[in-house]
Amino acid sequence: MITTLHIKNIGIIEDITIDFNQGLNVLTGETGAGKTLIIDSLQIISGGRFSKEMMRKGENQSFVELCMYEPENQNAIDGNIIVSREINLNGKNMCKINGRMVTVNELKEFMAQFIEIHGQNDNQNLLENRMHLTYLDGFIAEEIVEQKKKYEELYQQYCEIKQELRDNFGDEKERQRKLDLLQYQRKEIEEANLKANEEEELEEKRKIIVNAEKITQNLQEADTLISEDGIDNISMAIRALEKIEQIDSKYEKASSSLKSVYYELQELARDISTYRSDMELDQEEREMIEERLDLIYSLKRKYGNTIAEVLSYKEQIKKEIEHIENLEDYNTKLRKRQKEIEEQMKRLANEMHEIRNRKAEELSQKINQELEELEMKNAKISVKVTYLENEYLKTGKDNVIFYIVTNQGEEEKELSKIASGGEMSRTMLAIKKVLADSDKMPILIFDEIDTGISGKAANSVAKKLKRIANSHQVMCISHLPNIAAMADYNYFIHKEIKQDRTRTQIRLLQENEVIEEIARISAGEINEISLRYANELRNKKAS
Repeated sequence: MITTLHIKNIGIIEDITIDFNQGLNVLTGETGAGKTLIIDSLQIISGGRFSKEMMRKGENQSFVELCMYEPENQNAIDGNIIVSREINLNGKNMCKINGRMVTVNELKEFMAQFIEIHGQNDNQNLLENRMHLTYLDGFIAEEIVEQKKKYEELYQQYCEIKQELRDNFGDEKERQRKLDLLQYQRKEIEEANLKANEEEELEEKRKIIVNAEKITQNLQEADTLISEDGIDNISMAIRALEKIEQIDSKYEKASSSLKSVYYELQELARDISTYRSDMELDQEEREMIEERLDLIYSLKRKYGNTIAEVLSYKEQIKKEIEHIENLEDYNTKLRKRQKEIEEQMKRLANEMHEIRNRKAEELSQKINQELEELEMKNAKISVKVTYLENEYLKTGKDNVIFYIVTNQGEEEKELSKIASGGEMSRTMLAIKKVLADSDKMPILIFDEIDTGISGKAANSVAKKLKRIANSHQVMCISHLPNIAAMADYNYFIHKEIKQDRTRTQIRLLQENEVIEEIARISAGEINEISLRYANELRNKKAS
């Protein structure tokens, strides 16, 4: 059970600590005082969703901590389990179980074995047929656990094989379509006959073509200057030096050096002349270079950023084609395994169907008994299990729907068609009561279970909650005096303004205060008549 709950900076709650007790704990108080915030805090510490809007204005951190006394749990230290969750404005979570840091998901899984919160959203769950199988399996509990576990393991394999067959082109048309595409791509790349450095070489040639006129003009000018002036002038200079080279060795050396320059210049002149000849490219070659580059650019757009990547993609295609062409044998083995798994799944699904069918009738009877005690004497629940011949679901081959007749002589309808909020609340309470007896959940929390009910029905709901509290710790937010009067412990929630800030306060009521609170709830004010009525309700609880 929860012994202590500490909440800090959640909505208008600044900092409160609540000590709870075993039995029926009822929380009452003014509208907007923060009753629902306490349920929200319990959802947060149970791993539920937290939004920034829940944080107290002006604060950058919210904190929830609770202590549970669970002496038989292996995580307990001296019987106690302390759980905390700190949430910062930046979204960072810090969750701890007995001081050990855990993730939010780990916290959620851990708390799911201790606390079950029934809020108004659960009434919405009751309207969703997909939840009905969950309720039935929760009632069956251990009897179906082994079959469900084995079935889910097989179902996982079954889904993996189906996905692998899809990925392996188990469909013949899809496989052929993929092969045709890959073969077309391979052929396109192979016919291009790409070479590793081809693009760079072509780009160089293209650059020359684009600048051909400029290159030719300047080569012509250089050739003219060297041939007509440069070589002739150097030749005359050599002859002049030869006339004096016998006089001094330095003139001979200068003459030799100038001759070397003369020969080099002649070689350079021949090279420039060759360059001029190379520039005489015909139009056909120019068009070929442009077409080749266009082809390379096109292949790069489809298959890679470089020629190397395109060629690498071609090798991948070859391997994939080979893989697909050799898949049929492997796919045949997969289909055989799939068939074997289906047969095992069907056997387990049939076993679960038999159990669910039998237990559905028992669940119907138990819920109907609870409904009768909740002043819905003419209402009859019927839990129906339909076997799906041609479909495998994650939970088996069963579709479960709750049907109800609310009044004698009326036609049976799906539970999801119920419109009355009071009927929904009592039906949900009846189901929770039956399931609570099955799953032995230690802590049950009800947020405004009394929605849409009053009078005799309210008395029945109060008695039902009291009965549940005999074997569970129950916390309930209520606006009904009948429920408040049935409580073992009453807590009053109110708000106060301090230093221009509103904050929630809570206190455990003494017996005389309990009477006054019941009187206030029943009549809206405390007077002689409402106090007399409150005493009568409280005496019924004692009796």
